[in-house]
Amino acid sequence: MSAKQTPSIIGKIYRAYEKPSNHSHCVVLENRMQAEVLLFENNTLCTATVSEFDTFKRQCVKIVDAYGCLGVLNVNIENKIALFLVLVTGCQSVGKISDAEIFKITQTTFVSLRKQQSDDYASEVRKLLNSGSFYFSRYVSQDVRFDLTLCAQRQWNNCVPDKRFFWNRNLHVYFIHFGIDTSQWLMKIVCGSIEIKTVYARHKQARIAIISRLSCRRAGTRFNVRGCNDDGYVANFVETEQVIYLDDEVTSFVQIRGSVPLFWEQPGMNVGAHKVKLSRSIESSADVYDKHVKLLTDCYGNIIFINLLGGANSNSKENESALSYAFEQKHSTSAFSFIPFVAFDYHQEFKSNGDKSLQKLKNSVNPYLDSFGLFYAKGNSVVKHQTGTMRINCTDCLDRTNCIQKFFALDMLAKQLEFLCQNETDQIISRFEEVFQQLWVNNGNEISRIYAGTGAIQGGSKLLDGARSAARTIQNNLLDSSKQEGFDILLSGNAFNNELLAKAKALLPYNTWQCHPDLAEEMCKKYKSYTYTSNLRISVATYNVNGGKHFLNFDSSNLESLSKWLLDPYKVSLFDLSKKFFLNDDNNNLPDIYAIGFEEIVDLNASNIMAASSNNADSWNKSLKNILSSKRNYVLLTSTQLVGVCLFIFVKPELLPYIKDVTTDFVKTGMGGTTGNKGAVTVRFTLDATNLCFICSHFAAGQSQVADRNADFNEIARKLKIPIQSNDYVYWCGDFNYRVDMDRLDLINHVLDGDLEEVLKYDQLLAQCRDKKVFENFFEAPITFPPTYKYDILSDEYDSSDKCRTPAWTDRVLWYCNESNSWPNGKQVFYGRAEIKESDHRPVTACYEIEILCVDQTQRERELNKIWNEYGPIDGVILVHIENTDFPLNDESFKNIMLQGLGSFGKILNARYFTDHAEITYENGRSAANALKIKQISIYNYTLILTAKDNNWALAIKNEIETITNNNVPLWTDKLRPAPMRPPLPARSDQSPNSDGMPNYPPPSNVPLPPLPPRQRMPPPLPPRNG
Repeated sequence: MSAKQTPSIIGKIYRAYEKPSNHSHCVVLENRMQAEVLLFENNTLCTATVSEFDTFKRQCVKIVDAYGCLGVLNVNIENKIALFLVLVTGCQSVGKISDAEIFKITQTTFVSLRKQQSDDYASEVRKLLNSGSFYFSRYVSQDVRFDLTLCAQRQWNNCVPDKRFFWNRNLHVYFIHFGIDTSQWLMKIVCGSIEIKTVYARHKQARIAIISRLSCRRAGTRFNVRGCNDDGYVANFVETEQVIYLDDEVTSFVQIRGSVPLFWEQPGMNVGAHKVKLSRSIESSADVYDKHVKLLTDCYGNIIFINLLGGANSNSKENESALSYAFEQKHSTSAFSFIPFVAFDYHQEFKSNGDKSLQKLKNSVNPYLDSFGLFYAKGNSVVKHQTGTMRINCTDCLDRTNCIQKFFALDMLAKQLEFLCQNETDQIISRFEEVFQQLWVNNGNEISRIYAGTGAIQGGSKLLDGARSAARTIQNNLLDSSKQEGFDILLSGNAFNNELLAKAKALLPYNTWQCHPDLAEEMCKKYKSYTYTSNLRISVATYNVNGGKHFLNFDSSNLESLSKWLLDPYKVSLFDLSKKFFLNDDNNNLPDIYAIGFEEIVDLNASNIMAASSNNADSWNKSLKNILSSKRNYVLLTSTQLVGVCLFIFVKPELLPYIKDVTTDFVKTGMGGTTGNKGAVTVRFTLDATNLCFICSHFAAGQSQVADRNADFNEIARKLKIPIQSNDYVYWCGDFNYRVDMDRLDLINHVLDGDLEEVLKYDQLLAQCRDKKVFENFFEAPITFPPTYKYDILSDEYDSSDKCRTPAWTDRVLWYCNESNSWPNGKQVFYGRAEIKESDHRPVTACYEIEILCVDQTQRERELNKIWNEYGPIDGVILVHIENTDFPLNDESFKNIMLQGLGSFGKILNARYFTDHAEITYENGRSAANALKIKQISIYNYTLILTAKDNNWALAIKNEIETITNNNVPLWTDKLRPAPMRPPLPARSDQSPNSDGMPNYPPPSNVPLPPLPPRQRMPPPLPPRNG
């Protein structure tokens, strides 16, 4: 590559037309650089020669001229597919580097491929693409391809595109599906920031640039996307390259930033009120943390972590010290604890030491940076490779991170200029430094605009920083959710309905379900061929603790009674309740999952309704973990709270590697859905291939408010982000507040006589369920215990206050099994209450033994390959030849009879006729394969020969899926890769500091990286319960 610049021309070489027709909607895409045009018609795509297009061009109406095409966006709108051809209609040059010119996208046009379909459905994607954060390159020479997804070192290694930064790869799939060469028709775009300037060094021109590439693997806005996902990808992951081109020389230096690789979030409404919360426990982050670091070492080799979060002495309102502590703790216990980790409390260090603190940080990091080096090439020779990099983070990886990256980049600039022999005079050095200083400021602003919606807070102007902080508040509260929708549709728009999507995500790799809905649907139907079942024990408990006033200290008596509530029911069989018969105390029979819900965990007063404290929930969490772990180890998977409603999910640690897609949700129903004094919280996750959902709710109170309670249930069910029917099992517990319509004294007498059956005839919930007004398709075990409400506190007596409320079974647990499942669903083995008297309610527990579905990955791969080979041509196209004669193009009667005959194999979307053959496109490959099986048919004494364009069906499908399959492009080739460093990690608190006050890190040593442990098969079915 060279820095020599040649004038290039960017023009609108694309033109889109619409061909009017009463029968179908046809869009034609013309590219003046190609000898063919593209025809989009009836959900198909094919090519036509320019001469063929000329025959009907006069009938077409021009839609728009464009600079380029990004592909086809596939959007699911109310379970109907919308297709949009995305064209770049506005752009501006940001500069030239190497043999390419870089352009920023400023305007896009979405052309509907369906008749009379508005592009409003894709408006958020259009806003995102038009935001000025997306870039593409145009090449001066056709022999040179400048790939913006690759840094200079990777380009020199002739690497394949880095799909982490290939933002419109999903839009390429439609073209690949129909066999169109995307390199001739489509652009690749990156998201981030590209700043290019020219610096004059004596008689030479140097092109310098800061290129920041934002990863598309976990993309989103500041408070919608935080932390890590189940695959180890983090939010706001950015690779930033500082690069200089000078004649035939190039030098670059790469750094990375990314969110803390744990499961965490920042719920809240206003900046400053967003408290950091671990959305899953530290223990449940172990697997994904190792995945993330493994991804880093695969892509960059040697790594050093620099954590800028506040430490224990931090005064951060966002509680970032807790996140920092969790980060350090997880790193020190991970499989990669040997990787150096520098904790640098940015705000505290600058407050105490000012700019001197940067020198302290530099002294600590420099031994590693010297070892990592930079990239330098001259002519056709690579002189030096960069062999590692720094991973820097703060809370949002914006302002603080950019400042520290700028500091190290400017320090590395001196070495870059030394390689280029441009460090001979202070004037030249200062010229480069001055320009790079401004480029780094611009870079920080651009990255901040993508993630936070405003420019970076630099600390230079209090007025400007205050305005940007206020703007971030408005951005988060009003605009971020819409922008997040744009990210989600651009990166994962697909053709699924919710129920099929839930099944496909549970059973299949993401690239299969995201890329090819037809194949995913077939695989879901054949799930039995690659799955097996395993037994699982679940305990679901609910307790209205009346504000928790009597549990504040959790003394020994409280813990003992809570222990009986949670640990004893697993020993009791549903059929032995009357005998009070306990089975053997076998810890192996303990539940695998505990779902424990609370109502009124805080007082439902005005202040708590507006901003409930989490202190009570934290106390309950610690006590519950101690109780459950007294028999065997349990870990908190996650918890969620809505004012007084709180739900905890505890699991056995051995289940953690099989749990993914943990999501929490809440629905407010108080005061017409405006407050959270009533409502529900949910936790949903996938365990191997089974979708489990747990709901805890508190419905409207009052003896006669049956309609309000019904409305609460239906409002919650309607507003859940993931519908009930998209789950395999749903467990719904809580204080439902349904009462008993019976005289109070009569009811108590029946209860004392043990005649619960008579009382239950008047139970409001059972009546509403019979009328199918609530909990349709849910099950509840027979109630064999007395009403759980309302008691005098610390008493066995029902309410003796002036109100004398009628006792009722307000506290319930119901469950749902998806009827579409054909595997056995299990049974409920316990339903009872515990005698804890510290509240006016009694807690209730339900225990279940169910079968979950697990995937045999080896067998799944075999089944996938089998389907690929049998599926047929992926584009659904077959060729029809007539034996020993030309095709009767003008015989419409013959064509109609032929289409009727071929239509018996499946729906035909399109038919094109040529001199010697016809091209028939079916709705899917399976229909085309059925037609090809018969090989030939006879019509009007003609013998029609049916053939495929390409018989390698499996390869075509694999190529399509490969487009969106993640890859890891190493910074340098394996032959050049040195052994990674393994210095031991010093403890933050005990490490003795050097003279600058920073920890003394040992020098690098060469020890190979350990492999991650392979994913094990789900444990075999649990043993049957005793008794």
